[in-house]
Amino acid sequence: QVQLVESGGGLVQDGGSLRLSCAASGSIFRLAAMGWYRQAPGKQRELVASITSGSNTTYADSVKGRFTISRDNAKNTVYLQMNSLKPEDTAVYFCKVVADFVVYWGQGSQVTVSS
Repeated sequence: QVQLVESGGGLVQDGGSLRLSCAASGSIFRLAAMGWYRQAPGKQRELVASITSGSNTTYADSVKGRFTISRDNAKNTVYLQMNSLKPEDTAVYFCKVVADFVVYWGQGSQVTVSS
């Protein structure tokens, strides 16, 4: 079983920055893709960014140039650096990892951007 612990959410003003972290622990042989999703009230969960085991990255168009995803394989951790935050980025952010061919989700972190 794999546990995911997210941290780094909070309240920030328009134009501010936050960094989310998601650490995986437990019996892990291989971590494959890792990523971040978000869900705003009344909306479906959407992909924000993902990173493969080879560090290839994918971003939603809405965050390109503002967000950066990275991973530290030694720590089994994925990060999301969020700059130039906008009120429309307000959502609950979830990390998702694929470990040993099983998908795991984090508990969710609230990110609120005030105008």
